[in-house]
Amino acid sequence: MKKLSIIGLLALFVAVVGCEKQLTIEPIGKTTDQETFSSPTLSTVENSVNSSYQLLSNRLNILAQWDWAGGLVFQNDLVLQDIASDDAEKKWNPDGDQPWMDDVNNYTFTSTNGGPNGLWKYNYEGIKRINIAIKLLTTPDLENITGITTARKNQLLGEAYFLRSYYYFSLVTNFGDVPLILAPVKTFDEAFEVAVRASKTTVFDRIKADLTTAKGFMPNSKFSSNTEKWRVSKGAVIALQAKAALYTEKWDDVITLVTELQGLGFYNLNANYFDNFNSEFTDNEVIFAYDHQSNTTPRSGNGICAPLDWGFFAPSTDFLNAFEANDPRKELTVNVAGKNVNKLLGSLNGANKGNDDASNNKIYFRLADVLLWKAEAYIEKGNYPEAIAIINQIRTRARTSATASGVPVPAGTLPNRPASTDKAIVKDWLISERRVELGFESQRMLDLKRWKLAKSVMNAKGKNFQDKHYLYPIPQGEVDASAGTLTPNPGY
Repeated sequence: MKKLSIIGLLALFVAVVGCEKQLTIEPIGKTTDQETFSSPTLSTVENSVNSSYQLLSNRLNILAQWDWAGGLVFQNDLVLQDIASDDAEKKWNPDGDQPWMDDVNNYTFTSTNGGPNGLWKYNYEGIKRINIAIKLLTTPDLENITGITTARKNQLLGEAYFLRSYYYFSLVTNFGDVPLILAPVKTFDEAFEVAVRASKTTVFDRIKADLTTAKGFMPNSKFSSNTEKWRVSKGAVIALQAKAALYTEKWDDVITLVTELQGLGFYNLNANYFDNFNSEFTDNEVIFAYDHQSNTTPRSGNGICAPLDWGFFAPSTDFLNAFEANDPRKELTVNVAGKNVNKLLGSLNGANKGNDDASNNKIYFRLADVLLWKAEAYIEKGNYPEAIAIINQIRTRARTSATASGVPVPAGTLPNRPASTDKAIVKDWLISERRVELGFESQRMLDLKRWKLAKSVMNAKGKNFQDKHYLYPIPQGEVDASAGTLTPNPGY
């Protein structure tokens, strides 16, 4: 029994491969360790970091081949943050396809659901890879062994600590307490030892510590590499620092960090809202995104455009009704007549729909989102004029953006919010602005949960959201595999 449990655990943490010979195959975390870690090559070091980015992509079937029920066909952020919220539905025309998504939408899911299962595995696979990269990059005398420059080594270390922080941020905000694994797992016994949940506070402390380390390694420039502009930058590190401060309600830190990010002088709001979604690292607003590319080997295209042609991912009526009259962001986000989610396609004419190898990027941080964090912190600090000024900055860009049809918005569209000293009113303005500005960017449910509004909002929409749903369940297969070492979340 113990061996069977160990195999299940290692499938998650160190990715033992194969099925018929699982009892004899060494875990990948061990690799041919002696060679990889004692005599690394420049190619090994570079590839260890580059492969760690892959789990951020929308490429199809990274971890399995068409394992829909296991939640492994693509990243599940759209399912767990958009469909689970009041913003999106599984499909334009309801059907019985992929019922596990319906269970997420209706809050009838259990701990065997593919949504949380996939999210867990994607993140821990990313952590597994990045821990190997960090071990390689911290090899003594690495420069002499591989020929890597100190500047490049430090840059890669900065990227690595950021990526580990991002994967843990995703885990802690969705599952709460989670195992904190900071080195490659080499043996079955080690796998059992690390399958213990660290407290949410401990995980956030590690995220913040890793980000402080990462910032010290990053070059003081907009791009870490002018030839690989997709790589983690100093701006991305500061943005994740600010988001970690936001989720731990360190309001002064949020303001300080966003101010620091603005002070770099690297980012501004794009003149046109949709430029965020159809450009390739040439805009002013995007801080960090995954760079999908078509026709590469191995493939690195945006596969999420394929299920969009199969009828997946549609706006809810409630989301469409959330936009004020003539707000151009509504039609820039979704084309209801054409049944297109423009943001996900990176186009306003249906281009990329059905393409499982599209080149449009996946955005993780952009300045409008970050500025609204700062506005929220100002609200919590009682500085309502500063908060309202930021909200109006976002509204101004929206009403002056090029519309989907090319026709200017009518006069009076999206007027500035007036002065107010009523916290509830100003907070409602912020909540509304984040919803319409960031629709289909996988922020809505996370926002509702951290505001402690998820239960009331979803219940009002007829969804059976219960207190336990503020966290997703630890996948039952992982709980079983650990022989009880990994404990479930309450209620599941």
